[in-house]
Amino acid sequence: MKVVIGSDHGGYHLKQEIKAVLADLEVEVEDVGCDCTDSVDYPDFALPVAQKVAAGEADRGILVCGTGIGMSISANKVKGIRCAVVSDPYSARMSREHNDANVLALGERVVGPGLAHDIVKTWMETPFAAGRHERRLCKISDIEAVDGGDEA
Repeated sequence: MKVVIGSDHGGYHLKQEIKAVLADLEVEVEDVGCDCTDSVDYPDFALPVAQKVAAGEADRGILVCGTGIGMSISANKVKGIRCAVVSDPYSARMSREHNDANVLALGERVVGPGLAHDIVKTWMETPFAAGRHERRLCKISDIEAVDGGDEA
């Protein structure tokens, strides 16, 4: 399994913690930045993570900013991405089990390292349940196919 990870300055420290969790899980990690706490723009790091996941260059992605919200909004603009902002292990499990989330967004100012460890471990280890949930994901894909707000 390969995970691509990115953060802005507000998520840099938690990203480092998450990389250690992924190493413990024996997951290959590609870090697309940022590599400091100097102010940067979160879309600049959300985009390459989302693009790599959407292109099949990585199995999943993880994004970290102050709240996870900006990263999630940015990543979800890329066709084929289902990014979930998560702040507890239950939501992490549901985002995988029911929504087949392929990108996880976390907020460094929302969750600490211990909770982030539990969230990431749960998210990485939870498979998609499929079944009735597949129909719902197809409907999401149909929404993505809509061009310019007009029905296809």
